Amino acid sequence: MTLQARIGEVTARIAARSHDTRARYLDRISDAAEAGPRRMRLGCANQAHGFAACGPRDKAMLREGEGANLAIVTAYNDMLSAHQPYETYPDLIRAAARTVGATAQVAGGVPAMCDGVTQGEAGMELSLFSREVIALATAVALSHQTFDAVVYLGICDKIVPGLIIGALAFGHLPAVFIPAGPMTSGLSNDEKSRVRQLYAEGKVGRDALLEAEAASYHGPGTCTFYGTANTNQMMMEIMGMHLPGSSFVNPNTPLREALTVEATKRALSVTALGNHFTPVGRMLNERVFVNGIVGLHATGGSTNHTLHVVAMAAAAGIKLTWNDLSDLAEVVPLLTRVYPNGKADVNHFHAAGGMSVVIRELLSAGLLHRDVTTVFGEGLDSYTKEPTLDPDGTITWRDGPAASADTAVLRGTAQPFHATGGLKVLDGDLGRAIIKTSAITQERHVVEAPARVFHSQEALQAAFKAGELTGDMVAVVRFQGPKANGMPELHKLMPPLGVLQDRGHKIALVTDGRLSGASGKVPAAIHVTPEAAEGGAIAKVRDGDRIRVDAVSGRIEILVDGDEWLSRETVTEDLSANQFGVGRELFAPFRAAVGPADAGATVFAF
Repeated sequence: MTLQARIGEVTARIAARSHDTRARYLDRISDAAEAGPRRMRLGCANQAHGFAACGPRDKAMLREGEGANLAIVTAYNDMLSAHQPYETYPDLIRAAARTVGATAQVAGGVPAMCDGVTQGEAGMELSLFSREVIALATAVALSHQTFDAVVYLGICDKIVPGLIIGALAFGHLPAVFIPAGPMTSGLSNDEKSRVRQLYAEGKVGRDALLEAEAASYHGPGTCTFYGTANTNQMMMEIMGMHLPGSSFVNPNTPLREALTVEATKRALSVTALGNHFTPVGRMLNERVFVNGIVGLHATGGSTNHTLHVVAMAAAAGIKLTWNDLSDLAEVVPLLTRVYPNGKADVNHFHAAGGMSVVIRELLSAGLLHRDVTTVFGEGLDSYTKEPTLDPDGTITWRDGPAASADTAVLRGTAQPFHATGGLKVLDGDLGRAIIKTSAITQERHVVEAPARVFHSQEALQAAFKAGELTGDMVAVVRFQGPKANGMPELHKLMPPLGVLQDRGHKIALVTDGRLSGASGKVPAAIHVTPEAAEGGAIAKVRDGDRIRVDAVSGRIEILVDGDEWLSRETVTEDLSANQFGVGRELFAPFRAAVGPADAGATVFAF
């Protein structure tokens, strides 16, 4: 199938725009790789420190320097369900490395925080910046320069983007990402959402709410809704950083362990010591990032990736813009219905055919670049295969299903759920914003209503509980951007706004904060930039101003007399309460240096 014209056009303009920065990046990683593995040239004392704690066999191999040495960078902790399974991975990886004459060492750990735990709490203000901390921790782990390739153990929201940014700083090294999979299905996501809304209305108590939440989030693995964590897994697979079919295999199963062993061997097969050297910085090119964005649209993935994919690409010298994402969305159909875009969870998606069907369908429609390098060693066509476990415990990849086993969850490009991916850039008087429409009914794609302005989600909740929110409304929640307070997710807004919408009111949200992949059924213009803390136009809005959020035409407009609007002063806010406590004082340099949302909201200057 010939590549679809828009896909080719957007890819070409990204490559042209990125020509100089990409060339400089590739020159840097070529310089780092051309002299061979750095560890071979370390001084004797350096080498001795690097293998002092190893067992006799690994120490002998590292002394001789002939076998490859594999770095493990892990986001393991046993508080997060998604990362708890990684506890046993280092032993598996070390044992697998020895079978092919190599060694493996845990090079370092990176932090992994959970947005689900910190929602509505002060800790959420560290969440987005944790991506930068993870990238920095990855660099520290690999700074010893004693490794020939790296496997990365990470899944959730900021962890995978941070690991990618860190990996690209060491782009001369091959890299394989190893997932741990989703937890098994528990209480359905729509039932959990129903109980949350009942709690917001005061119709059930905290005991009922906690019981529902615990029945939903009940075991090891990622949360089963299609938020940022599972979007990360989809993107790593469609970008060729995972082994085919490995993203959504449940934890602690024989197939999951066998995939980890196979990923280890694959990483060790592409080092500079062999004939198939595949440095990650060359692998992650413009075509691969476009494939990731296409996957984002086709699956209705997390809006957080409008930040992350821009920042990740920049680390490889590639300049992506929101216009690129929006233009691609116009030609990519929506193929999945996974909560919050439907009732199914990711286990249902995987059972229906999962990634192999998505990739097969997109390739057959010319919507993906098939001529890419992957960690599997072949082009993207090999990602239409899925792994099966042989009786001896080894893996065989077979052709995946030709079509979906459940068209209520997963469809082909001939009969998609929607003709487009449902992600749109909004432009207008209030700046630029992102809106995700895949979970929003058609009649709510345009909302025009009076503004109610708040400077925190707590203020809106208080107004709701006091019965002050009674009619059509565009809730404007500002001073939530990266410079203001780290750009927290604002999911505590969704239950009250959902209640108001269900009462028949026209409701929309406009904010310079985030909502991610679980934003739900209320139309939300998010990531507004310039943000209020930088004097953006959102800081000029007053209660009662009419605002039009139009996801059809891609506009966000303030319907105020032009002269009055121009003469208005921007409101300021005392943000000192957001600058201390829960470690926030340590992040002052991040808030001062961070760039705008449409440039990835990153502190790094690539």
